[in-house]
Amino acid sequence: MTEEFREALARWYDQHHRDLPWRKTRDPYRIWISEVMLQQTRVSAVLPYYQRFLERFPTVEALAAAAEADLLAAWAGLGYYSRARNLQRAAKQIVAQGGFPRHYDQIRALSGVGDYTAAAIASIAFHLPYAVLDGNVMRVLARLDNDPSDITASATRKKMQQRVQQLLDPDEPAKFNQAMMELGATICLPKQPQCGQCPVQTWCEARHQGTQNQLPVKGRKQRSLQIERVLLIVERKGAILLWRRGPESPKLQGFWELPEAGQLPSAKLGKPLGEFRHSIVNHNYRVFVVPATLTKTPAGFQWLEPSRLRRAPLSTMARKALALAGRAL
Repeated sequence: MTEEFREALARWYDQHHRDLPWRKTRDPYRIWISEVMLQQTRVSAVLPYYQRFLERFPTVEALAAAAEADLLAAWAGLGYYSRARNLQRAAKQIVAQGGFPRHYDQIRALSGVGDYTAAAIASIAFHLPYAVLDGNVMRVLARLDNDPSDITASATRKKMQQRVQQLLDPDEPAKFNQAMMELGATICLPKQPQCGQCPVQTWCEARHQGTQNQLPVKGRKQRSLQIERVLLIVERKGAILLWRRGPESPKLQGFWELPEAGQLPSAKLGKPLGEFRHSIVNHNYRVFVVPATLTKTPAGFQWLEPSRLRRAPLSTMARKALALAGRAL
């Protein structure tokens, strides 16, 4: 089964894979950037960032030497900002080592690089036989083997890592890994899998048993929290009032935020400009955007002129609020 499975998967990938920019290179730096951006982020969201980021930081040396504010500004909107900081820490490691590491264990030792990212870089850039295991691949494996194990459990991940390593084509590890991920992303979908178009349906036990819509099994989903916030747009001669998160902040360190109503009790509020929705993990925000005026600048806040505002790392929520208020960045 294994050889036939590999061949069917490879033929399908050759004919149907998406034309994505990071698939046109074997440069480990560019592959690494794409893999980190794609962590917990949709391809459609990454595409506009990928090329801009590489234009701004074309080499690992440029990334290592970048000012943190420039790095965060380039990453703003992608979320999970610890990824950007880990990228720079790893870039400094790579520069200190004299070049990008070429072996799995050395890649795995880089800051912020886990098993999946190390396997992706090792296989795609260096043709090393390491199988990747991400959410897409786990979904394919769960259905392929009709496996009801909880994919959030570490024992299941370990078992599936062994399984996909057995399936891996050692002669074409890059193609196999990308094909498995592509299959999960475009055919073996979380809901309504396109089984009739699947190149490996012959070997899919879930398809034969009619259980594909019940798999994979995940742990109990955490209940989402509904939160309302009011963000203020305070202007003075074209400048916008903001505050910056310090290094002690539990999240988004170094990012600029718009003030909330509770932070400016003396502000005079105007008529709401509108509202938008914003989600972060299991937190669902309903955000109201309100213009406001102040008689004096409060401590801890700064006025940012439009030119500085465009270069500053702004939180996604602040960007959305400014866009709703018609303040182009």
